[in-house]
Amino acid sequence: MNKSMLVGAVLGAVGVTAGGAVATYSLVDRGPDYAEVLAVTPVNETVKTPREVCKDVTVTRQRPVQDQHQIAGTAIGAIAGGLLGNQIGGGNGKKIATVAGAVGGGYAGNKIQEGMQQRDTYTTTETRCNTVTDTSQKLVGYDVKYQLGEKVGSVRMDRDPGSRIPLNDRGELVLVQQTQ
Repeated sequence: MNKSMLVGAVLGAVGVTAGGAVATYSLVDRGPDYAEVLAVTPVNETVKTPREVCKDVTVTRQRPVQDQHQIAGTAIGAIAGGLLGNQIGGGNGKKIATVAGAVGGGYAGNKIQEGMQQRDTYTTTETRCNTVTDTSQKLVGYDVKYQLGEKVGSVRMDRDPGSRIPLNDRGELVLVQQTQ
């Protein structure tokens, strides 16, 4: 055999062996490409939003009183009672009846005016407002339980990963979705 042929055969054998070793190393040394997802739980946050609710209401109010002590009713009642009492009896009895009529009439006039003032009302419409709180749910992420080889772990993600989570070249979870 010729020397160059022998060198060529040896170099070819070395090249084939090295290429096979590199190919086998990249296949054997490499771990899994994905972690298996075992469970996905959506995580919600309760959001409270206050708002004002107003409505018109019918309100009955008492008119302002002009004569708080019912002086007019008392005076008119006393005069009317005194005149009626004066019609009864004679002499001193007439005087007593007049005084008693004035006192009774004054009291009655006072109470009549008081009742009239209490019933003197008017109706109006007012707007009444109060604050109510609306609640809603906001999705903030997903709690994901996964298995990578024999290890079981959990992580919070911004999306539902589906049935598996990809791994990077170092065997770590890829948690951020790749945009294309």
